[in-house]
Order: sequence, then structure tokens, then C-alpha cells
Amino acid sequence: MIYKSYEINKNRSNFLNYNFFLLYGENIGLKKDFKEIFKNELKKKDCNLETLSFYEDEIMDNEENFYNSIYSGSLFGNKKLITVFDSSDKIFKEVSDIYEKYSKDIFLIILSNTLEKKSKLRNFFETSKKAVCIPCYLDNERDLESIAVTELKKNNITLSRETINLLIEKSNLDRNNLKNEIEKIISYSLNKKKIGFDEINSLINLSGDFKSDILINECLSGDVFRYKKIISELYTNTVNQIFLLRILSNKVQRLLKIKKQAIGTNNIENIINASKPPVFWKEKPMVKKQLSIWSLNDLKKIIDRINNTELLCKKNPLASKAIFYKFFLDICVKANSSS
Repeated sequence: MIYKSYEINKNRSNFLNYNFFLLYGENIGLKKDFKEIFKNELKKKDCNLETLSFYEDEIMDNEENFYNSIYSGSLFGNKKLITVFDSSDKIFKEVSDIYEKYSKDIFLIILSNTLEKKSKLRNFFETSKKAVCIPCYLDNERDLESIAVTELKKNNITLSRETINLLIEKSNLDRNNLKNEIEKIISYSLNKKKIGFDEINSLINLSGDFKSDILINECLSGDVFRYKKIISELYTNTVNQIFLLRILSNKVQRLLKIKKQAIGTNNIENIINASKPPVFWKEKPMVKKQLSIWSLNDLKKIIDRINNTELLCKKNPLASKAIFYKFFLDICVKANSSS
């Protein structure tokens, strides 16, 4: 049974009619939210719910322990919620076995990354009557705006439209990042329920995410000296390579969108002003410079290289740091030679 993500909130308790759930896709934050929804709905019916978690590799290494955990009597309650992380078709046999030995007291949540249409696991959940398949696609600006407004309203905090747009921009289209920033705002606000743009901007700028933002802007602008200085100051030990690649991807996609809209017109200023999400005034000179440096074709090539670099980093964890640094430096040097 296939359900769209927006259908979950319409009638949450309705999903307790099912015992098997597959949440697949790139939106980690959405999968986390749905997992919490299912757990909370189950706890409303049985406060002694026992929760267990496994990774696919653990199950492959010790199937007997996995089956024993599921079928043995619960120590704490009548129902069990089992979550399996990082799942793929490798676990298909185990899932189908549990489905055949179905127990109304067992609830199974399978979390997967992107699954192709030919995936056995995806096909099984899409066609089985007692199972639910929920694609978790990446959020867009409208989704994040809804999340921000809802969370702020819960805490009686009022922010301007410009400030909410700033939060969305800095989240890099990731609801986890957005919620982390909103948590900072809630902690900061105390009894102050109306907070200005400059206060929020300063609060967000205290984080390493903002410095990552500067790093990538300097990289795309070809300032090799500034790029290397920020790298040496901030990333001598640990680099969240995938996170930085996603920020780079978002910025390149924005430049690509503006470039396409600018075809046949010389009024780049109006196009930048009309961009969604908006380009903030302090960043406009940087964006203009980047647009003058990069051609439409070059930007498309960077997108392809981002995807390939992310794949290489994941496949070669020991060499990922070197792969990552070389890719970013190549972009910065090319921008420098074109500026």
C-alpha cells in the first residue's frame, strides 16, 4: 500500500491498522518525524511499548539474534516496535519471513535510502495489504515554511516573513537543520516572543554552518587565499563532507536557475531580486560575482561532479577527505582563473 507523506498527518491513528512500514528516500528528517509519529501513536494505546533498533549489517551478521528479539516475549509490554536502519534488498528475506509469521503485537519500521522501482523491498511494501510504503522526498521551501510557522506558533514566537525566509535559506532545505535553528531561537527567546531579523541573523551566524556558507561562497568566487584560510581555521580535524557538498549543490542550483532565467535579458538585477528563496542583500554582490564567473555549462558540470564526488566519498571512506579537498580546490582554482 502506497501513501503520500502528506496523508500521514490527516489521520495518524489510521496507520495503526498496519504493522509494517517502509520509509525510503533522501529526506532523513521526514523519516525521523514519521518514526516518532508511529511510536507516539502506539504509546497512546500501550504505554508499555517496547522499542528495539537494528542496522541491516547487524542482522546480516546475526540473524538468529534478530529473530529472537522479535519473537521472544516482551519484558516491558505487550507490543514491540522494531526499527531497522540503512536497509536495502539484502534484508528482503528476513522482512518477508516476519510478514508471513505476522503477529498483531509486532510493528516493523524499515528505513532505507533511495530505492529504485525494481527494488524487491519497495515492491513488497507497495503491494502487500498489511504493509505501508511511504516515499520520503526532499523538502521544498513551502514544506519548510509550514514547519517553521507551525513550530514558532506552538511557542508563541512571531518572526517576520523575511526572517523565516532567512531560516529556510540557512537550513539548506534540510528540516533537521531548520528545527535545530528553531530550537536555538526558542532557547534564546525566553519570555521575548517577538524577535527581530538582526537578532536571528546574529544567532544563526554563531554556528559553524554559517562559516561553511562563507567557505563555499569564497570557493565559488575563486578567492583561493580566503578559501584556504577558512579551511585551515575550521576544518583541520573533522569535515562533514556530505553536508558541505549539499550546501555547494544548493548554491550552484541557485546560480543555475538564475542563469537560465537570464537568457535573453541583461537585467540580472531584477532576476536576483525576484529569486525564490530570496537572495539577501548582503549576499547579492557575491552572487553577481559568481554569475559573472560561471557559465551555464560550467554550472551543469559542477552538479555532475558533486554527485560523483559524494559517491566517491561514500565508497572510499579512507580517501574521502583527500577526494573532497581536491574537488573543492579545483572549483576554487578554476573560478580564480576565470575571474
